[in-house]
Amino acid sequence: MSGQIRGFWPALPALILLFLFFLFPVVRMLGFSIEAGTLDWYAKALSEGLYLQVFWNTFEIALLVTAICLLLGYPLGFLIATTTPGWATLGFIFVLLPLWTSVLVRTYAWMVLLGRNGVFNRWLIETGVISDPLPLLHNFNGVLIGMVHVLLPYMVLPIYGAVRRLDPALVAAAEGLGASNWRIFWRIYLPLTLPGIFAGAVIVFVLSLGFYITPALLGGGKVMMVAVMIEQEVRQTLNWPFAAALSAVLLALTLGVYSVAQSFTGREAQR
Repeated sequence: MSGQIRGFWPALPALILLFLFFLFPVVRMLGFSIEAGTLDWYAKALSEGLYLQVFWNTFEIALLVTAICLLLGYPLGFLIATTTPGWATLGFIFVLLPLWTSVLVRTYAWMVLLGRNGVFNRWLIETGVISDPLPLLHNFNGVLIGMVHVLLPYMVLPIYGAVRRLDPALVAAAEGLGASNWRIFWRIYLPLTLPGIFAGAVIVFVLSLGFYITPALLGGGKVMMVAVMIEQEVRQTLNWPFAAALSAVLLALTLGVYSVAQSFTGREAQR
């Protein structure tokens, strides 16, 4: 017990910072949502069709972004983990490079690329592929492109770690027994890297639920997610209690998704 107490003190500054900058704001937010002593704002958020549709849109976008990141991130993470050190280093540079740039800067860059007179549309028109500009900005497609670009590294890195932890002797044994590359992938790589897949999927999905900058700019107000709606309630209508209720509902849903994913991952790890 004394050793546990001694180990507590070094963590005390971090715990104080977490309380001041995380726990206290969350408690304060919950206080705003029920400052009138009723749950009317929660009832409004969970009963009116407009807000339910926004929550559904948020989950739909988060699921699509997670699926696309998985389809792109697994081959990339697998390749970086199994290639030569030189190519792996180069791959890491390209994966991590976007993380060194502000999300706001990257989003504005996509606005330049995807606009009606942007780089992509001008190139497609000049090459004769299309005659009219494609609608790539201020719609669902633009939001997906921007969010996938921002969140893809969070899928690649857990998958890379899972592949790197796999025992090479298992692959060598399968090759020695005459297994094809596809059979080795389906019977060895994929089952043993499921924890990395689940970890990456949970990270991307949870981050997608609360995303604001990219949907607000690339969606142009036409693609409404919960975070964008919360910002509008605070900035335009000054309805802090309702914005706090929306935030609390989103937080509860996010924690629920995380808990379900954690329990599922725990069962998979015990097998």
